[in-house]
Amino acid sequence: MLGLAIVAVGLCADEKTSNHKPISAKPMWKISGQLIEACSCNAACPCWFGSMPTRMTCSGDQVIFIRSGSYNGVPLAGLALAQFVRSPEGKTMMESFGNWDFDYVYIDDHASTEQRKALVEVAKHVFPPAAKNRTIKYVPIARKMQGKEFIVHVGDISTASGHLIDGGYAGAPKVVNPPMADPTHRSYQQGVATKLTFTDAGQDWDFTGTNFMINDFTVDNVEYEKFEAAMMKKMKEMGKGG
Repeated sequence: MLGLAIVAVGLCADEKTSNHKPISAKPMWKISGQLIEACSCNAACPCWFGSMPTRMTCSGDQVIFIRSGSYNGVPLAGLALAQFVRSPEGKTMMESFGNWDFDYVYIDDHASTEQRKALVEVAKHVFPPAAKNRTIKYVPIARKMQGKEFIVHVGDISTASGHLIDGGYAGAPKVVNPPMADPTHRSYQQGVATKLTFTDAGQDWDFTGTNFMINDFTVDNVEYEKFEAAMMKKMKEMGKGG
């Protein structure tokens, strides 16, 4: 269930030191930034609407680039974090959540020791644990624009690129309040991925022409507390119904 996954922390090389105060048990945090997401489904991804994935599984990533914000006073501006997951075969996102095949989270290796700790905590909320175990690693995370193309590199294990598509009127299509939305997915602009690769977790993804999404957001701990409480209630109701 949400928030109950075991976290397996990966090796942390060349950690930097910081004078920030230790993270408290009751954190206060707020971040603004951009979410870039791609997956193996056709656009728009049906998983966000409670439907079956395009393929037997949904293999995807979401990467958050923080523009401003902090976690318990630890500044996080300019840092990034990413999650890669794969859903089990033949199940929707909701009915299988918490039992996905794997859940790998990557933390920006430019972060100081305290920033890394803070980002791991933020990841527990903005990336709700999708599998029974979570693996965390520290790698460089970068993005750039090439014309209209968004290009994201996560270490040497993933490259994702994509662009927004044109809507029937001016601008890209915008999806608002899909049934499976968490706060960072309350709305997003729709695009198409020109590439999505991933070579960690025993995977060798190489998808083209699939789902791609972008959202500029501002979220905080209060908003996520409400969301997580609602999700817990919904999952308990599903358990009783099953």
